[in-house]
Amino acid sequence: MLYARLDELREQTRARLKEMLGRGASGTHQNRSERDLFAVMYQERLSQLDAVEPGLCFGRLDTTARERLYIGRIGLTDERHDSLLVDWRAPAAEPFYRATPAESLGVVRRRHLRTRGRQVLDVEDDVFDVEELTDADRETLGGGGALLAALTESRTGRMRDIVATIQAEQDRVIRADSAGVLVVQGGPGTGKTAVALHRAAYLLYTKRERLARNGVLVVGPGSTFLRYIEQVLPSLGETGVLLSTLHGLLPGINVGGTESLDVARLKADLRMAKLVAAAVVARQRVPSQPMTVEVEDLEIVLDPADLAAARSRARRSRRRHNRSRYLFAKHVLRTVMGRVAERDPELANDRTVVRAVMQSEEFRAVVDACWPRLTVTELISGLFTPAGLAEAGRDLLSRHERQLLVRERGAPWTAADVPLLDEAWALLGDPEEVLRAAAERRRLRLEKIYAQEAIAASGYQGQVDPDALAERFGASGAGGATIAERAAGDPDWEFGHLIVDEAQELSPMAWRMLVRRCPIRSMTVVGDVDQLASPWGTRRWAETLDAVAPDRWDLRELTVNYRTPAEIMAVAADVLAAADPQAVPPSSVRDAGVPPRSHRVWPGEDRSEILLTVVEAARASIGDGRLAVLTAAADYESVRIALTDRYGADVGVGAAGLDAAIAVLEIGDAKGLEFDAVVLVEPGGWLTEGERGLRDLYVALTRATQRLDVVHVQPLPGVLSRLVDGRADTKVSSGSAPLVESA
Repeated sequence: MLYARLDELREQTRARLKEMLGRGASGTHQNRSERDLFAVMYQERLSQLDAVEPGLCFGRLDTTARERLYIGRIGLTDERHDSLLVDWRAPAAEPFYRATPAESLGVVRRRHLRTRGRQVLDVEDDVFDVEELTDADRETLGGGGALLAALTESRTGRMRDIVATIQAEQDRVIRADSAGVLVVQGGPGTGKTAVALHRAAYLLYTKRERLARNGVLVVGPGSTFLRYIEQVLPSLGETGVLLSTLHGLLPGINVGGTESLDVARLKADLRMAKLVAAAVVARQRVPSQPMTVEVEDLEIVLDPADLAAARSRARRSRRRHNRSRYLFAKHVLRTVMGRVAERDPELANDRTVVRAVMQSEEFRAVVDACWPRLTVTELISGLFTPAGLAEAGRDLLSRHERQLLVRERGAPWTAADVPLLDEAWALLGDPEEVLRAAAERRRLRLEKIYAQEAIAASGYQGQVDPDALAERFGASGAGGATIAERAAGDPDWEFGHLIVDEAQELSPMAWRMLVRRCPIRSMTVVGDVDQLASPWGTRRWAETLDAVAPDRWDLRELTVNYRTPAEIMAVAADVLAAADPQAVPPSSVRDAGVPPRSHRVWPGEDRSEILLTVVEAARASIGDGRLAVLTAAADYESVRIALTDRYGADVGVGAAGLDAAIAVLEIGDAKGLEFDAVVLVEPGGWLTEGERGLRDLYVALTRATQRLDVVHVQPLPGVLSRLVDGRADTKVSSGSAPLVESA
């Protein structure tokens, strides 16, 4: 019945969409706006109905009131508007996640449905009051461990939603109040990323009216991570969320450079905000000599005092630099025409003369010399020169620090540059802002009139905001663009809610960048301070959040590890203890039955051949699952070549590696990901970086859901003493293919 209703709704929506698109581009502006409005609505609804098809219904509640509620990804009703399926985010579905034997919340039985396509594979029943079950109900009781079945299922290279198996501690986080900043602290495998994404879907359901206009932003640590999570929200019926890296929030900036740790640490310092501000002020110059402007036959002299006065007035407006340039020019023009009026009043009142002055090369030269139009890249490139740093940074930085920041012109931008470029944007704004703003005001005035007429004609008064409709379907070409699409190209966009993953790695300057995207501080901040790798990140949430949202943040902790088997977690716990004896690792809920192994490469042996043997054994043990080979940067290329030579197209790197059977990744790219099996190459080399290396190793050890192997030439460090010698289980043959003796 549920799928029949889904198919019916899909056909109805498809027919309506076809009807709208069939109208073409003819008709009045009002007709076209109305067509675009409904076409996008139907397209979004169709995408939602298609996305929720897999696992549409995953649970059932039998209550003490003799009700039977089916729980699913979206809500469905029949033609009479009677409920067929309850949306998992609705209050009625909350007992599905919260009920316990001690507090049943009116639930007699909770049934988990495990499906593939439209076929039910298994059921798992939690019975809270057996006396309330009928004889027929007792005969249909089933079990199979819904949670454990989901945990042990082979990975696909992409994160799956956990909507069918959300646990009580996770559900409390998902449904928490959205006011202020909610910090979700959780160790590896606790599901904190999945919880944050489900929280986004929940907020879009419960706060739709507020978030529909501004949208939700999810910021991840890298493109590989974003590709890993990109299918979760669409599978929950939400397609309007923007996923982005930090540098992706600033259009037109390509990050491809690297720099020393000392330089990156300096760029993370909050003093950089003052440095960028000083660089902007330094570009608002007053020349030491007078400047002249010719008006007809008159030569008007502008003294430094005249230009300084115009500069002061423009600065007092507190508008951004490029916008204030217009005010500066306006004040200079008034000074010029005032001097003209003293000598020839009739000339000063001639509008043609005034326009000619504004367009003259001399007048523009005065404005450009004193208040140039600037882009963010021009400002920061000019700042990171010896002269720029001497001018703006003399009182902020030491000589050594200024030398560290010097950048070759044309050098690629680095990740640490992005918050500084964004700081520059916040102070400069769009170089064409004045012209764009005037054109935009004219457009919106017309579009609002058309939008009001379209809403009135369609009968949607009170349901559609004319301002939002005007913005969405205006003559600028944004018609049909989603919130996410429009926000992606606008550095000034302010979101209704912000979700930040791996937040412990963010620098103070990066936090400034994010707060500008969500000034109301409605955020879900996800991270694990025990996995901190950067020296500028967060070791204690209070130190960071007291500055970001004083008195407006709350901490929730996830303590159960659903991903990492206990055998592997025991090894990882030793590494964590070496990094921080006070840290408490999360508790694993299951055993894998396979101990993590080490494979020593002895003198005279080929490391690549040992590696290939181990990889082959791991692949045999996980079937169709996904395997990752994690390396340090120094070993990455040799490992990639060895695996590609043997397995060809089965090997993938970077974000593309998530769709391959074998992914080769540097440890920094593996953060937040999970695989059925993981092979670590030379982990001892990471420990040369001290505590940071230990934390990287902790992250690497906790990526596997079934099997962990370590291949190494040098003796293992003591923190890995729990690894079992795996050489007894594998042999390297003298032929071209490895011989697996035991997996």
